[in-house]
Amino acid sequence: MKTNLLGRTGIHVSELCYGTMSFGGDADEAMSAKLYAACRDAGVNFFDCANVYSDGRAEEILGDLMAHERDDLVVTSKVFGSMGPGPNDVGLSRRNIAQSIEASLKRMKTDRLDVYFIHKIDPATPMDETLRGLEDVVRSGKVLHIGASNHAAWQIALALGISAREGWSRFDVLQPMYSLVKRQAETEILPLAQDQNLAVIPYSPAGGGLLSGKFRPGVKPEGARLATDARYAERYGESWVYEVAEKFTAFADKMGVHPMSLAVAWTAGHPAVTAPIIGARNTDQLVASLKSVEIDMNEDLRAEIAALSRKPAPANDRLEEQD
Repeated sequence: MKTNLLGRTGIHVSELCYGTMSFGGDADEAMSAKLYAACRDAGVNFFDCANVYSDGRAEEILGDLMAHERDDLVVTSKVFGSMGPGPNDVGLSRRNIAQSIEASLKRMKTDRLDVYFIHKIDPATPMDETLRGLEDVVRSGKVLHIGASNHAAWQIALALGISAREGWSRFDVLQPMYSLVKRQAETEILPLAQDQNLAVIPYSPAGGGLLSGKFRPGVKPEGARLATDARYAERYGESWVYEVAEKFTAFADKMGVHPMSLAVAWTAGHPAVTAPIIGARNTDQLVASLKSVEIDMNEDLRAEIAALSRKPAPANDRLEEQD
């Protein structure tokens, strides 16, 4: 597996990142170990986690699995979600950031995280307060680089400006949603990342499983996340995304490749993307995602696949100036 530079950090990461959201949930401890081993055998050195995944259990499992080779890996986690019953056990206050990093490091049995993400915007905490809290954990050596997940481009730009003004560590990594059926990041987030040399590790490259090949004309599998998780059902609730999924699956079948492989390869093919985040409930699901690196996603093929979906609206209404 090839490696890519993680933005301007100087760190080399595998061209795929494994997301551990299933650890301790859809994947029990034994299956998590198999998934981890399969990733390592394939050359993955990049693992993404969050404190809220399985209420902290994912961090614990990942910590145990990586203990013997911690220095060979690039590891992330996130802060925001509620990890306790109290009103201050959630959010992006300096207080919660300081407490959350200690808890994450303890669960993961490591002395530092390579990247620490704020999981989403906290409307109760001003951005400068959050960034100062992140600067504190960077200066302490507990975090090497910081990142933002689920942010709008203007929020990222605001944060970059504050960090530059104050001389604080700036966001080096972005984690937006991005797939053939969720292309809004193309409008402003990905161009911003390219301009500012920010790494991008997008999640849900297969659209929550929509582009995995399970959704074919007249077929919506009952056990799929889109059928069992209300959040995903709403996120992908518009009828056109299922039409795209059907066309995409037929396209992959014609190419003779697994739809999941093609979906991940398409996301990875955007020039701003550093490493798509892949995930799986079992090793059978994982194989197709890992094989995405075998697909030659050239510009012509990527454009042909993009034409199956809706192009996102441009950043402004001067349509005569759009490419």
